[in-house]
Order: sequence, then C-alpha cells, then structure tokens
Amino acid sequence: MATAERYQLFKSDTCGFCHRVRSFLQQNNIEVPLRDINQDQVAFRELLAGGGRSMVPCLRIEAGDGVISWMYESMDIMRYLASKQQP
Repeated sequence: MATAERYQLFKSDTCGFCHRVRSFLQQNNIEVPLRDINQDQVAFRELLAGGGRSMVPCLRIEAGDGVISWMYESMDIMRYLASKQQP
C-alpha cells in the first residue's frame, strides 16, 4: 500500500493568491509546511529547479511512490487539496 502524499506550499507574504490558499488551509484545518521564497533562498532555488517557474503559490506534491509534481494557480491548489480531504 502506498503512503499518503506529502505537500509543501511555496509562497510569498506579499502574494494575495498565497494568502487565499493559506486562508483556505486554515479554514479547513489542513496542515501544509510553508516555504517562503523571499525569506529562504534554498526554497526559491528548489522551486525554480523543480517547478521550473518562480511563480507562487506553488504546491509541491510528493506521491507515496516518490514521484514529485508541482501545481501552480491558487484555485487549482485549493480544489486539489479539498479533493484529498476525508469525508
């Protein structure tokens, strides 16, 4: 059986779309580690290397089999995480 997905949210405090996703996480009691690309240069370089773009918000999704994907766009991120919640 594969283990659950793991997430990281790459964000910036000056990004309104990042605030939208963070509010959604808070309202739905979803805990996702946050990586601030302005405060953490390692996070910024990881976002560029992995996702290919410096745009935030970006959700890093690590599947149970170790495959990593990157999701941009706040609405897509919120829909995706909502779909993964237990009923």
